[in-house]
Amino acid sequence: MTLGVRAACYDDKGRIFLVRHTYLPGWYLPGGGVERGETAAQALEKELREEGNLQMTGSPTLLQCYLNLTASRRDHVLFYRVMVRQTAPRAPDHEIAESGFFPLTALPDGVTPATRRRLDELERGGPYADLW
Repeated sequence: MTLGVRAACYDDKGRIFLVRHTYLPGWYLPGGGVERGETAAQALEKELREEGNLQMTGSPTLLQCYLNLTASRRDHVLFYRVMVRQTAPRAPDHEIAESGFFPLTALPDGVTPATRRRLDELERGGPYADLW
């Protein structure tokens, strides 16, 4: 089994943080894999720091554990909601082409279908699907 973390990261203005990778099309919620010997909380903190220079300003809330069949038949994603602050703008590099905070009413073009589904679930307050 593989395990990943993703988070809906909101700033104090209610904007959502999204990233656009250099190796995949579209805009995503930040996150990544949980490495051997790493807790989910450690992976979440690391991924938010690496992908957005983000620091959690409160405890993350675990919303759902999804099965992600697009990755493999054994991949699971822990989905969190968390308030964050950005310590510095995130400069583009070999992994992250762009990133930023967006009002929910003005998302960038190219938000992935899975990201849109997660944002819709959040807006409704659930229910949360089983599949990513």
